[in-house]
Amino acid sequence: MPGYPVLSGGYRVVYEYANRLVSRGHQVAVVSPRRLSHFSPEHLTPYRWLGKQARAVRRLLSTPSIDWHSIDRRVELLYVPNSDSERIPDGDILFATGWQTVASVLACPARKGEKCYLIQHYETCMGPKELVDATWRSPLHKVVVSKWLLEIGNGLGSEDLAYIPNAIDHQRYQLIRPIEGRKPRVAMMFSEVPFKGSADGIEAIAIARERHPGLEAVFFGTSPPKRNIPPWIDYHRNPPQDFIVREIYNGSSIFLCPSISEGFALPPAEAAACGCAVVATDNGGIRDFVEDGVTGLLSAPREPKKLAENLSLLLEDDDLRMRLATACNRLVSNLSWKHSTDLMEGFLARVTHSIDSEFRKASGGTVPA
Repeated sequence: MPGYPVLSGGYRVVYEYANRLVSRGHQVAVVSPRRLSHFSPEHLTPYRWLGKQARAVRRLLSTPSIDWHSIDRRVELLYVPNSDSERIPDGDILFATGWQTVASVLACPARKGEKCYLIQHYETCMGPKELVDATWRSPLHKVVVSKWLLEIGNGLGSEDLAYIPNAIDHQRYQLIRPIEGRKPRVAMMFSEVPFKGSADGIEAIAIARERHPGLEAVFFGTSPPKRNIPPWIDYHRNPPQDFIVREIYNGSSIFLCPSISEGFALPPAEAAACGCAVVATDNGGIRDFVEDGVTGLLSAPREPKKLAENLSLLLEDDDLRMRLATACNRLVSNLSWKHSTDLMEGFLARVTHSIDSEFRKASGGTVPA
């Protein structure tokens, strides 16, 4: 049960699992409520409260569409007014996919399915810590997508945790241009969300460019172009995925990830699959595929000067850039959706107390997400 779909790694993962599971014979419904009926109160400033109300109005007036990710026609997409249980189909499994949806899942009767929670981030950047932590301790079967999140869950005393790493679609994200010989060009995903650290990324690139005047930069994202993006940075709003793969990832030598925290960090993993060397903050989820000095370069969050130093290091040492890019490319090649879907199927079988992982095909049950 996600909120209204937007371009983000979290929703992409939900839809990717939906596609993979229906291709294996399961029935899947993705329920997107315009409004959450059961939601813990937040401590909002007046400014944030107004922003939240404005977003709610936009959702009410908008026409849902998903043009940034292909959805298998067999996946049932349900856009409903609210998250009341009668809006949710009966099934074998019911997933919350964000901390805000946990209360709605807990309020559902048993016929809606075994209650589960796909945890893709430690969402204290999106809500009060005490409320987010409470969802981790809730009586749900939980899946975390990175080792960092597994450590957090263990520290919070969260029970029934399964680690299923996110993966890369290697048919889409792959090397098209050789790693060697790439021009000095830095790619970055731009976002106005504060924890994404875009302002730090811009500052780091600007510092590195003072030292390397020939440095180019290309951004992509969903936000309108902002005045704080220098004119010499090429910005693409809502580009097609094929353009991201061919022109941005394969056309760049380095991918910069300046986030303060990430549950897994999909864009740098996808960029690595396309041959970019990764320069990033040590933001948590990125540790699943970047080890400092081995498969990329890491520095502490909120330190743009350190990011700039690491950018300069790779710009001045092309052998190091190619070595790190090759090593990370080799590592992320092991992050396959087949393997992750195998693990997810095993998880679904366990929580429904089924021995046969093909139980869904036989029962004709559903897996609302």
